[in-house]
Amino acid sequence: MLQQLSWSTKTFTSLTTNELYDILKLRIDIFVVEQACYYPDLDEYDRHSDTFHLFAYSLNEVKHNNNAIAAYLRILPKGTTYTDYISIGRVVIAAEYRGQKLGHLLMKKALKTCERYFPGESIKISAQAHLESYYQTYGFNRISDIYLEDNIPHIAMLRV
Repeated sequence: MLQQLSWSTKTFTSLTTNELYDILKLRIDIFVVEQACYYPDLDEYDRHSDTFHLFAYSLNEVKHNNNAIAAYLRILPKGTTYTDYISIGRVVIAAEYRGQKLGHLLMKKALKTCERYFPGESIKISAQAHLESYYQTYGFNRISDIYLEDNIPHIAMLRV
């Protein structure tokens, strides 16, 4: 059963310190610890003035006196990671919220956010290769061979 969620879309300067902590903790818990991928998660892209952080807190489950963050991604403006495209990255669902189709809800919200803030722009992503069909569901098409990014197989995908 999908948890009751509170969704937010914020720029870096509008994040509270607790939200920033929760976002970074989730990203490190999944990308660094769970996936055993040791890379510098913190980069200058997070605090770019036109980067948007889309995230959801579960209102049903309380952890450490705070609501639990369930899902997150960031939307990067054109010229940040790709010269000619905006990008979606750091897509993550907390382990305890998987299997509830929350990733689909997150991606639908991401695409609406892209259209709101970057209307008509194409979106390029670097997707983990095993998620190709998931991203194809949302209009992304593979445009590269498999390559290693942080020792994990990835593919470039584009949505026009």
